Amino acid sequence: MMVKFDYLKPKTEKELAVLLAKHADEAKLMAGGTDLLVLMRDKIFKPRYVIDIKDIPELRRLEYDEHRGLRIGAAVTLNEIIASKVIREKFTALWEAAGTLADVMIRNRATLAGNICNASPASDTAPALLVLDAEVEVKSERGERKIPIREFFKGVKKTALERGEFVKAIRVPNPPKGAKGSYLKWGRTKGEDLAVVGVAALVANSGKPAVCIALSSVAPTPILVPEVQNAFEGRGSTDEKIEKAAAAVVGKICPISDVRCCKEYRLHMAGVLTRRILKQLVGAS
Repeated sequence: MMVKFDYLKPKTEKELAVLLAKHADEAKLMAGGTDLLVLMRDKIFKPRYVIDIKDIPELRRLEYDEHRGLRIGAAVTLNEIIASKVIREKFTALWEAAGTLADVMIRNRATLAGNICNASPASDTAPALLVLDAEVEVKSERGERKIPIREFFKGVKKTALERGEFVKAIRVPNPPKGAKGSYLKWGRTKGEDLAVVGVAALVANSGKPAVCIALSSVAPTPILVPEVQNAFEGRGSTDEKIEKAAAAVVGKICPISDVRCCKEYRLHMAGVLTRRILKQLVGAS
């Protein structure tokens, strides 16, 4: 049986900020509710107030600017992201990651903002946002600020959001010209499942490759591995550099064993997926 709560539905950002300032310790925000309602059903969350943000027009905007890049409002659904031609062509890693999350019915409610605020180590969208160097726009009654996505995740189910703050939007800058991105997910089944390991990559080929790799399900938070770039410095064949990159990933991550698989298998698959995604983007024999 669901816990009892008061349902609030603000119409503006200002109204939302006021409600959070008043009820922050007893409230939960609902963007899509696909995680929140399950946690409430299981009595893990017992909020006195549920604040639905779906009717705030500013939070429903999905915008692209040639100079400033992409801006995804907190109430934009994953299916809206998948339907965007701009995201598919210019922000491919994010587009592919969104398509692996849950199923089409869930994605019709679930939001990108909700996915990152859930702060699951197994988040599919977080690695893509990490390699794309996104930032999170947040607001409260105290004002507004921007948090680099690299600083947003603080632990399992923990974010950098402070009391009374809510996410307005996720801003993603344009990737370098000619850059290629992708996301690969390894799960237990081909259907809906959390990632056993997820790997996102962005490669900009301008003379020598600039390579960025991030992973999920291999640490307490989604993790960026900047050491991968070192593997592509200096001499060696592309195959040798990819092997060095895979070794750098395996050396940086700290997976656990859980009900879905053991840590040894996660270590192995992190290397496999890193090789696979780099061969796809960089090219190798």
